Order: sequence, then C-alpha cells, then structure tokens
Amino acid sequence: MARSVPRTTRRSARRTLGLLASAAILVSAAGCGGGGFSDDKGAAGGSTGEVRMLVNITPNLTKSYWEGLVKPFEDANPGVDVKIEAPTGSGVKDTLPQLLAAGNAPDVVETLMADKVLAPQMLDLTDQAWTKDTPLVEQAALDGKVYTVGVGQQAQSLVFYNKDAFAKAGISAPPRNLDELTAAMGKLKAAGYLPLQTAGDYVTGLQLLQLSDPSIATKYPDWYQQVNSKQVKLGDTMLPLLERYESWIKNGYVDKNALGLKDVGAQTNFLSGKAAMYIMGSWFVRTADEAKPSFDLGVFAAPTEPGQPSPGPQGVTMAAPYMVLKSTEQRDLAVKLVQYLVTDKDAVQSQLAQDGNFRKGFTDKLSPLGKQVQEILDQAPKHVAQGEGYGASTLPSGFNGEWNKAVQSLYTGKSAKDVATRIDAWMGSKS
Repeated sequence: MARSVPRTTRRSARRTLGLLASAAILVSAAGCGGGGFSDDKGAAGGSTGEVRMLVNITPNLTKSYWEGLVKPFEDANPGVDVKIEAPTGSGVKDTLPQLLAAGNAPDVVETLMADKVLAPQMLDLTDQAWTKDTPLVEQAALDGKVYTVGVGQQAQSLVFYNKDAFAKAGISAPPRNLDELTAAMGKLKAAGYLPLQTAGDYVTGLQLLQLSDPSIATKYPDWYQQVNSKQVKLGDTMLPLLERYESWIKNGYVDKNALGLKDVGAQTNFLSGKAAMYIMGSWFVRTADEAKPSFDLGVFAAPTEPGQPSPGPQGVTMAAPYMVLKSTEQRDLAVKLVQYLVTDKDAVQSQLAQDGNFRKGFTDKLSPLGKQVQEILDQAPKHVAQGEGYGASTLPSGFNGEWNKAVQSLYTGKSAKDVATRIDAWMGSKS
C-alpha cells in the first residue's frame, strides 16, 4: 500500500542520501542518457524486448498480482516481456540505490517519487501529453518538470468513526473543528468508549500529521516553503495541536499505553467496537470493508482549528507512483508501459481496487464507505502534501521517522513544548 507516509514510510528502511548520491555519480559517469524527450538523443529501444519493473510487494500487491496486471500490455505488444522485480532490500527505497550503485537499474520503478536526488536519474516526461490528466501530476512536479506519474490518490486527513457510539454518546453530527472534536471525546469516554484509537509503530506520528493537514494548510498555505526558508519554525506551527494532543493523553481520550500496540491491534480494537474513532488514510477503507464490523461505520474529514473554514484542505498523496529510469535501453517501451499503467481504464481500476485507492471518475466499484471518502476528496477546497511531502513541497528526508519518535515521547513524560523544541532542533541540523 502506498502510504505517504504511506508505504515508503511504513515498509521501507530509510537509507542515507549519501548512498543515493553515490549511485547518481555512478550512473552519470556511465553516460546513461540525457534529459527529457525534447533533447534526449539516446537509444529509444526497439518495439520488442524485456522491460524490468521494480515494484512494491505487499500481502495484496503480490508478484502474481503485478504479473497479471501487465499481462494485457504484453498481449497487446507481442514480443514484449515485462519482468516484475521484487525488492531485494527491505523495500523499493532500500533496493533502488543498491541497483543504481551496481549499474543494474530497472527500466521502471514503482512506489517512489522524484526528489532532488532521484530526479537526475529519471526520465523527464514533461513533453508527454498523456501525463497531464494523471492525479497530482502538477503537485509532484519538480522544478516544473514531470518525472513521476501516478494511478490515483490516497486521502490522508480522515477520521473513521463508529456511528453507533456517536449516537449512544449523544453526538448528532461529526465534529467540524478541533474544539468540537475534543468535546466529542469527552462524551464518548463518558459513554464507555475509548474516544480515539492509536498505536505505536508508525501510527502515532502519522495520525497527528494527518490531523494537522487541514489546519496547517489553511493558516500557512506555503507551509513547506515557509518552514524550509525559516520564515516559521515547524515546531511553533505544530505546537497548538501538540498541546491539544497532550491533553487528550492526560484525559484518557487515547490509551496511555498505546505505544505497546501494533497497527493491526489498533485496527482490531476499532473495528471490534472498543474505540469510537480511528484516524487513518483512505487505504483503511479496504480493511474496514473486509472486516464487516457489526456497527455502522462512517468517515469524516479531519476537523480544522476553530474559526477556520470546514472542510479544510485534504492531505493527499499519490497512489502507485511510477518513474522511468533515464538509464533504460528500452525507453519507448518503458514509457509506453507506464502510460498503460496510469491511463488504461482497466489497469487503473484494478490498481485502485487492489490497494484501496481513489481517482475522480472511478466510483462505480466503490463501497459505501469508499464513496464517502471520494466525496470528501471531491469537496476539499484544496489537496495538499502530507508528511515529508513531494514535488516542491518537501521536508528533509527522515522527517517522518523523527516526528514519530518526538510525538511518542509525549507518552513517556515529555511536554508538547519539548516535542516542538526537539523537532525544531532536528530541522536545524538538516539546514
């Protein structure tokens, strides 16, 4: 599952930028191609042959699934063999730099998105007209150039909730601002429910980032740029929410022992009716649909700060991003394969369904819960980057992990101010 934190944050080990940079030097020294299509005079490859594609492997995105996904492309292009390659490291992010350093890069990579280090190794797709209608393509562009194209979107700023619990607690409508959310938590606790389910692992910090997106993007429309240029301190911008979250821990609105719980256990607790709310990305829809909970399950957009419009901007990440390696000797076939994967209706529908992702115009096969998520996406005034971000909106690599540890320290005695100071110090060390 592609998470913004998504998949790369949860399932892939963080590697140093130095390894990627070394790989970049190796590939560059080997003279493996030029820039975009307008000025690239390198070999385009033939109309047949092998195209290697490095992909993320998960319990639902199995190797056999990927092979079935590309089979129609192979059938429509006799003589073409798409070779699906699983990560040899702990994930795609860990594996790609190893392959680059070894001079054995794939033709296509799935899961990752271009950044300042990766972009020089990727083919510039800006001149390809078919990219224009793919999700989040403009937001993911780097210096005005398109390197990454995706299948769909993952909504991040969502609160899944037990409608039966809300009714029992006398809450007639989902909260629209964070004051209303806090008040609802008090009522839910009084009604015998754990108001908000969380967990250890990646979940703790992710949930708070997801909850922050609408308010931060409303107050600081260029938040990433302002943080990077030191116009504002990241910790200062997050402090009001950190203080609110600290109060939730003290009031028992979240489990004080949550850090000992894995993500699967958190999901089980929520879906079994023990907790009233669960903040998570849209990939949770598939899990919830398969679980068939006994209660009426709904979802609402993460509330904004009091006084801000609601709904606010929705944190969104690109689902199933693809890039073509500049070093490919099968440029035309590799580009044609990526075009198929992100524009062919059947291929897109398959990937959306398989990993619980969303795309405007593809609603026929959505469950009732999925349709609620699509409605939230459609009603959001703006879609904004999440976590470390993408395109021109990025934070230093490793931010997600550091933020997660900082937030978890609230459970071990640190204050909201301590967390804000810690994350600002970390940001300062990356300048």
